[in-house]
Amino acid sequence: MTLAPELAPTPAAWSAALHAEVQQFYAHQMQLLDLGEAEQWARTFTEDATFAVPTLPEPVRGHAGLIAATSRAAAELAAEGQRHRHFIGMFDVRPRPDGAVEVRSYAIVYASQIGGESRVHRVCVCEDVLVRQDGELRVSARTVTRDDLA
Repeated sequence: MTLAPELAPTPAAWSAALHAEVQQFYAHQMQLLDLGEAEQWARTFTEDATFAVPTLPEPVRGHAGLIAATSRAAAELAAEGQRHRHFIGMFDVRPRPDGAVEVRSYAIVYASQIGGESRVHRVCVCEDVLVRQDGELRVSARTVTRDDLA
């Protein structure tokens, strides 16, 4: 089916659709992370993905590494009686000619002591490369920098 020229999506419309898809991707991904769903969260990355954060000595690689790191962090938080909530926003979405998408965003991590107070834990910049696998967005590379360590 071919749309009439006046109904065909414009580049701006495609950009808006991609931006909305990216927002939904991160909303779902951060929900999985904050709920401690390590295996499902890891599946939002490619099998050979890299995840570099300043709290680890070297980047985490692949699903097994992501699951182990996330499970360990969730266990530590539970032992401390804490919850973390990740708020991601200010998405700068840049499609690349090869079909990948570069996304730069701000992340605020809130820490809540169960039965106690909440506070800002970290403020970060997240730089991702997203690719499509089976029609869905996946992170192939993530680099997180912290404002307090810049």
